[in-house]
Amino acid sequence: MLFKYNTIPIYVNMRFNHLSLAIACIFAGIYPQLSAQEQLKADDMPQAWMYAADLGMSQTLPTDDHWWTTFGDSTLNRLITIGIDRNYDVLMAQRRIAMAKQTLRQARAGYYPQLSFSGGWTRSRSSGMTTKEDIAPTTLSYFDLGVDMNWEIDVFGKITAKAKQAKAGYNATKAEYDATMVSMAAKIATAYFQFRTIQNEMLVFSYNIESQLDVLNKTKARFEAGISSKLDVTQASTTYYSTLASMSSLNSSKRSILNSLAILLGMFPEDVVGLLDENPTPLPEYKQIMSVGVPMELLRRRPDVVEAEYTLAGYAAALGIAKKDFLPTLSISGSISTAAHDIDNLFKNHSLGYTIAPTLSWTIFDGFARSAAVASAKEQMQIGIDNYNLTLVNAVSEVETAMSDYFFDLEYIDELQKVVDNAKESLELSLNLYKSGLSDFINVNDSQISLLTYANQLVVAKGNAIADLITLYQALGGGWQ
Repeated sequence: MLFKYNTIPIYVNMRFNHLSLAIACIFAGIYPQLSAQEQLKADDMPQAWMYAADLGMSQTLPTDDHWWTTFGDSTLNRLITIGIDRNYDVLMAQRRIAMAKQTLRQARAGYYPQLSFSGGWTRSRSSGMTTKEDIAPTTLSYFDLGVDMNWEIDVFGKITAKAKQAKAGYNATKAEYDATMVSMAAKIATAYFQFRTIQNEMLVFSYNIESQLDVLNKTKARFEAGISSKLDVTQASTTYYSTLASMSSLNSSKRSILNSLAILLGMFPEDVVGLLDENPTPLPEYKQIMSVGVPMELLRRRPDVVEAEYTLAGYAAALGIAKKDFLPTLSISGSISTAAHDIDNLFKNHSLGYTIAPTLSWTIFDGFARSAAVASAKEQMQIGIDNYNLTLVNAVSEVETAMSDYFFDLEYIDELQKVVDNAKESLELSLNLYKSGLSDFINVNDSQISLLTYANQLVVAKGNAIADLITLYQALGGGWQ
């Protein structure tokens, strides 16, 4: 549910209804019948706002939920472990958390008095010629020590509002870190399975190269025996060498993905090569059972949504600070000092002095500067509301897109598998007819090209299904319980 700003201050907290987007049991041809937007119908506006964390929906870090282990690939597990330790985006996000924590400490320091210590020695001489009479100059020489104190009493809550603003910023930075972690794990998993997909494509090409070479040799033998034309040989050669040329393009893509992985792992490409098995391995199971609903609260645990919540809370606190500037400020300042000509007399009773000065200050008129500041803070808060609503709408859209892409991938793979099976049979039949002299070689050539094309498309489609499954995990904020 989206919300609108009506009154100030507003801590935008709503509870969303547990109406699911229905990722219902994705497996073996069971697909959803309703779109996510059709199922996202929330109840009336609630009476109170609660943060997602307060509702027990805080983001789980990838290091805790390990969603990628569902693919059962130990190499992927090792790569993500390295990324957690070395990815530079993650490291920078950690440092931003540390900075935000110190900002929070700085804001909370306003609750305590400020103390300062001073000490020194002074020697001064006053002129004796400043009056009508000529008198001897006056010379002073003394040591002094003092402690000064200034304390703003938080009667009207300005310091508390500043601390709330800093805490909201700290929580928003933590959510940003969560988002960085989820994104990093998803990017590594996607790049890794792209690498594995290309390996399997190369395996398909290698199998077809071997088959096409065998056919080429047979056409040459038939030509040399005078039972077929030179055209058959040239057609078989064209298909064979065209497939060989395609392997170079795959190798180029493979290297590009390797370089992308190196950046994600904070390593150099040559160091990543040793982490990957160069022998092609089958892609993992792309059909996964996810017997869960997706209530709106689950989307609210997405780190970008959580970050938008806390950013908005920071704007609300800033508005409160701007409004409190209209109120007076109560502070207490004081000092205790001692001064004496001889250092031995510094702590005698007659050397001591003190001051204490409670002060109530109140700005009566400032040319409407404070009113402008409040108006600006209101607009900033409205931007935060708009940003939260936009983030939530994007979250719904990303989940629905990821789900629909994944479901259509499953349907496409099922249909494409039938095409590949028929292409294999077509090649066998056309080859047998060609050997028997009952068909032209062009049918064999067409069947070879079709089998290579569709077999490669099947591998790519399975890789795309895995990539869309990873995108779905990322759209939901990682793994979930």
